[in-house]
Formats: sequence, C-alpha cells, structure tokens
Amino acid sequence: MHMNFVRDRSSGYLTNWAARLFARAIDRRLTKLGVNSAYMPVFFALANGESLSQTALANLASVEQPTMAATLKRMDRDGLIARSPDPADGRSALVSLTPVAKKKLRGVQAAGHEVNDVAFSGLTAKEQAQYLDLLRRVIASLESDSDPSKL
Repeated sequence: MHMNFVRDRSSGYLTNWAARLFARAIDRRLTKLGVNSAYMPVFFALANGESLSQTALANLASVEQPTMAATLKRMDRDGLIARSPDPADGRSALVSLTPVAKKKLRGVQAAGHEVNDVAFSGLTAKEQAQYLDLLRRVIASLESDSDPSKL
C-alpha cells in the first residue's frame, strides 16, 4: 500500500508546525525579558507563589526529569528560581520563583496572551472555544495512548 504524506492534511504535522510558530512568536517577545519559551511551564506552575519539587514540575510540564533539570539549571543561572530544602523530604528541594522572576511574570503572561491573541485573530469566539475543546480532546486521546499499561 502506497501512502502519500500531504502536510496540510496531517494533524501531527500541522500541530507540530503550529507549536514551532507559537514558540518562535513567544521567544521574540520573551527575549526582551531575558526569558525563553522553555521556561513557560515553570512560570505557569509557580506563578501563584507556590514552591514545587523538580518532579512535580516535570510532571506538570509533561517532560522527562533530565529536561526539567536542564531547564531549572538555566533558570537558576539566570537568577529566576530559588531552591529550598523540602521539609517533607530532606533529599529533595522545592523550587520557587525569585523576586527577579516575579518582576518579569507580568511581562511573561502578557507575551503569552499577545501570542494567543495573534493566533486566534482569524477565528470567531465560538471557533476559539471549539478549537480549545478539540485540542484538549486530542491531547487526552494521545495521553491515553501513551499510558504504559497499554503497551
């Protein structure tokens, strides 16, 4: 069976392309703040002032531990996170945003809203809601498929 790949009919290709365009657009805006898009999941997770473990951050961002460790190392280098001992586990540390990062938080959030506004500018409010609903359902299906118990 011969199968042609047509990129504008491939949900995976289009989703990946959109994700790369989102990342480029957000990075252009975040560069002025000394932040990059890889830091966004950490900013989202810690924006409310909470302190979380590296494991919790990796789970929330849906990335592997080494990826989160590398991101946190860069954020630490940039003065954006602080680590404190975890009272529940002396071998672990809790991560929180530094005052420097908290000052950048409003700009980071504004950049995210601006990129979303640009991305949604060609859609009606109803289409925007529908797109987000459909995307959540696609994500749920893919998360279910990646469940190790199904392998």
